[in-house]
Amino acid sequence: MALPVEEWRLCAARRWAALEPTVRERLAAASLRDTLRLGCGLLRPEAEALSRLCRRARAGKEPAAARFYREEGNRLFGRRRYGAAVRLYSRVALGSPQAASHELPGCPEVSVCFANRSAALHSSPSPPPPLLAAPHHHPQSSWVCLEDIARAESHGYPDRLLPKVLLRKAECLLCLGRLQEAADALSAVESKIAMDGIMNTHQTLLKKLSQLRIKIQEKESCPESAREACDDSQRKSEIWEENDSISGASSSLTLNFDIERGRHLVASQDILPGQNLLKEEAFVSVLCPGESLLLQDSSETAWDTRVTNADLYCHRCLRQLLASVPCRGCSYAKYCSQNCADVAWEQYHRTECSLGALLLTLGVFCHVALRTVLVAGFAEVNRLVEWSHDDDKDLHNLEARCKHPSEAPDTRTGTRGILGCNDDGRYQSSYQAVFNLLPHAEKHSPEHKFLCMLSVVAICKQLQEAGLEAAVLNQESSEKWSKPKTCEKTSGELSPELKIMAEAMLRHVLQLQCNAQAITVMQESGSGDGAVVNKKPVRLATAFFPVLSLLNHSCCPNTSVSFSGTAAMVRASQPIPSGQEIFHCYGPHRCRMRVAERQQLLSQYFFECHCQSCLDELESDVKSVVSMRNSFCCPSCRASMQGEDTLCCSNEACTISVSRESLSYRLRDLQQQIKKALELLRDRKADQAIKMLLKCQMDARNFLSPEHLLMGEMEDHLAQVYATLGKWQDAARHLENSIEIVEMHHGPSSVELGHELFKLAQILFNGFAVSEALSTIQRAEEILSVHYGPQSTQIQELQEMKTCLLELPRRILQRT
Repeated sequence: MALPVEEWRLCAARRWAALEPTVRERLAAASLRDTLRLGCGLLRPEAEALSRLCRRARAGKEPAAARFYREEGNRLFGRRRYGAAVRLYSRVALGSPQAASHELPGCPEVSVCFANRSAALHSSPSPPPPLLAAPHHHPQSSWVCLEDIARAESHGYPDRLLPKVLLRKAECLLCLGRLQEAADALSAVESKIAMDGIMNTHQTLLKKLSQLRIKIQEKESCPESAREACDDSQRKSEIWEENDSISGASSSLTLNFDIERGRHLVASQDILPGQNLLKEEAFVSVLCPGESLLLQDSSETAWDTRVTNADLYCHRCLRQLLASVPCRGCSYAKYCSQNCADVAWEQYHRTECSLGALLLTLGVFCHVALRTVLVAGFAEVNRLVEWSHDDDKDLHNLEARCKHPSEAPDTRTGTRGILGCNDDGRYQSSYQAVFNLLPHAEKHSPEHKFLCMLSVVAICKQLQEAGLEAAVLNQESSEKWSKPKTCEKTSGELSPELKIMAEAMLRHVLQLQCNAQAITVMQESGSGDGAVVNKKPVRLATAFFPVLSLLNHSCCPNTSVSFSGTAAMVRASQPIPSGQEIFHCYGPHRCRMRVAERQQLLSQYFFECHCQSCLDELESDVKSVVSMRNSFCCPSCRASMQGEDTLCCSNEACTISVSRESLSYRLRDLQQQIKKALELLRDRKADQAIKMLLKCQMDARNFLSPEHLLMGEMEDHLAQVYATLGKWQDAARHLENSIEIVEMHHGPSSVELGHELFKLAQILFNGFAVSEALSTIQRAEEILSVHYGPQSTQIQELQEMKTCLLELPRRILQRT
């Protein structure tokens, strides 16, 4: 949830309703600075309620939790659920207070935790390769496993258990091709076994060592020049010329401004589909702690065993975690490496660490606002807040003085005076650009501004009461893991410096409603252990991208946005002629909903969409195509049903009529039945899942149009079930039906169609349908390279399948 948890929202609403009408009027008309001045004392009655809510968000170290997670991890390891065990062993370290210091190496409990996690990592299956490829152990798993073994040794792992860990270390080193180190590890194992008089059990491992040496020698003899040449060609295709005036943007773009469209980007030359237009690192990003996967068979306990995005991705760089490195102060923050943990601590987490429960309670927007000012630093925040108080630099006056895009020359000097640009006219991904994103303070409701103000004041007061003000103002010593000094609580008045930080934070929270960018990732859905990997987009983090924010909205955009960690990439999704504006879709695409629904959703951005798609739909008397395709159909003659509350058959010869409410109820019931079928699939009851999905399909044909998106989803689910049974022809047939509906809704070059073709390629590949697979791979490559680029993991996987298929005759001959 972005801002904030519902209980705090209701608490603030009650406080707003209880205010005197004159106070509400003054707050409604106040500037950001005056809002804080008037509202600082209004938090006191709600402080206790906020404290109670924070106690529900456990972010501190709890030894009892560490014991619980260790026992749960052992239980799941015994059931060979290694991935789930890794997550729980990670929480042992997060819950252990002993893990809070570098200076305590002798912690047996923590050392056993790391050793157990290394065992679970080593036992975890790699991401399933295509069936025609040779299985392998993923190198990254071996690297992380080695790191955990080193942590176990440094924390005083019991000497009597050491041989088992050293054997695992040798296997990981062998996997990585580090033969000499592997041999040294085996020698250490042999010495240890001989010294302790344990039964000689290392012969099996030595035999395995010999086998792996042969495989590694074969791998080393394979020339890498072809692969390197391919990589070089891909890198060359991605070479571009960066814009002189806009950091991270292509030289094919120009920054312009006019009163109607504000700041925006325009093509300065003809742009082809797939051309890279923007590469920008987020100024700040905060991982959303939303629910993701759930551990099965978890009983109700005092500690949560659910797996969320906060367990799956690094809290700094957003890379996927195999085994997390915990923060030494709190149980919430997790990182992919010690380097990420150290950098996060220096930049912002030493201040955020003790505020974890409060930030989780107030929501991601407040967290992003705090991190933004911490990364910017007090000096820069103070400079820009003072600048915003200067009446001579009034926002509207400044924008009014900017030139119309048709008058602005295509040079760096042409951007001078546009908000967010430096004195030399360059627009950078900087705090100055973030600060100058429009907060629309006058357009937010007074109640919403009051909620944001109370939340910001709560953060600043906790900073002050915890003695963290010096750290916020960059005045604290640079000692890495020093705990903040406590100080006596003040009377409630914020210091002048914290008021400046609070004003900037309030500005940022308001900006985020219109300028927050969701970082999304394609995440595996289902068990992830099948030959066909099914993925869906998941919101991973909320971020500020000041250059990306220059793109205005269109319900039919000419760009596609993708993410790699904290970086955003914008590519042209269609030909863009010189002089045309560059558009990004803020969410409601014309292929997914009708114009009335889109306009309602876009109201949160404080503008009315006048893109060509909206204008075309509003001017026509006919229903939109998406509405027709997602409509109900007559159960008698299959014609479309029309009307509002009561729907009548569009076929004049048919007299059937039915209430919209009854059909909507029937649709909801159908969706619940589909959900139950997918649960059966997750429980490995494929035959039952097929029966239920086929029944759902028959029911749906009686009242949904054949092109309804849900009809396509059911075909997709059936393909997934048949693929788990290895019935590739049946799976391909159902997926082809799904692809027809997806293409009808989203278009022949859409990213949605690309993902469906990717799945079809996997099915045809595993079914040995060579010619069909090759043609599908080519079509999927053409689409996905436009949206993700030639170096994306999707394209690499498609190329690996293609290589394997082209080499198939040679492999078959070798086997015979």
